[in-house]
Amino acid sequence: MVQPVIGAQTVIMDRGRVLLTKREDFEVWCVPGGHVEPGEALADAARREAREETGLDVTITRMVGIYTRLMSGMSIHVVTFAAQAVGGTLRPQVEEVIDIGYFTPDALPDDMFWWHRRPVADAVAGVTGAVYTMEVFPPAPVASRQELYALRDGSSLSRTEFYHWFFAGSPNNRTICHTPAVNSSPDTGANPEETARGNI
Repeated sequence: MVQPVIGAQTVIMDRGRVLLTKREDFEVWCVPGGHVEPGEALADAARREAREETGLDVTITRMVGIYTRLMSGMSIHVVTFAAQAVGGTLRPQVEEVIDIGYFTPDALPDDMFWWHRRPVADAVAGVTGAVYTMEVFPPAPVASRQELYALRDGSSLSRTEFYHWFFAGSPNNRTICHTPAVNSSPDTGANPEETARGNI
């Protein structure tokens, strides 16, 4: 039986824009995040992954929700946090990230993990307490990341094309909402002191 995977990710915002990274393995955009290591707290994992992948030190402003991805008998449970940069230098992680940049929520790239769009939308809208399941129905079963990469490399598709074929191509893919999320105020990613001064 495949053990569930626990992950943490951050939607880093700056004045209404969202920071995304472009992955090396599929050449698509995504939210910074990754697996929680043994003995590591969720918030610490989220901050660590943000620092590793973007070069930025972030502060968490709130928990947005829990987003589960079900695929090929695997379950990946990711806690999403809203965050702001408080230090560091913006730079992509060597070997894993090939590009990095801020996007407005209404102009997110087409080549983006489809299961990251809901967490981004929720973070921008100020949602807290969201619980979603994303069901992914790939055209072929894979038991490991190594098998997935072997299938990718053996195909005649570009890495981006492979993502769309394998992860996004099924009409059965769906998103299930388990809770009526509680809305707070829209998150602009602005400094609270600047907000108080009306400088947004």
